[in-house]
Amino acid sequence: MQYMLMFYQPAAEFEQRDDPSSQAYRASWVAYADAVRQSGVALGGHGLLPPMTGTTLRVRGDKRQVQDGPFADTKEQLGGYFVVDVPDLDAALEWAARAPCAASGGVEVRPVFTATAAAGTSQT
Repeated sequence: MQYMLMFYQPAAEFEQRDDPSSQAYRASWVAYADAVRQSGVALGGHGLLPPMTGTTLRVRGDKRQVQDGPFADTKEQLGGYFVVDVPDLDAALEWAARAPCAASGGVEVRPVFTATAAAGTSQT
């Protein structure tokens, strides 16, 4: 079954991305990403640039509302994701627990909507 692992990180971790003294932080993410990819469960994934680089679009009636950045009222922001194909939720949770941000932010694990998932059957 396919799951999306969404990595939520506090602002301090986004700042570490560009800090040359944060080699251990970057190394932890490289090691995690390599482990997920080498396991064969990864279908795709990427890190995301910081939240202030985003743009939010809403359509209300016939008008577009475009605003810079996300405006989530939270201390943690989406920093990246992987889509993995694993046997069940427990396996997805095991990969989520290994993410470096699991201890400082959080990892949301959500099933990917597919025709087989919607029908309640597992997919491989």
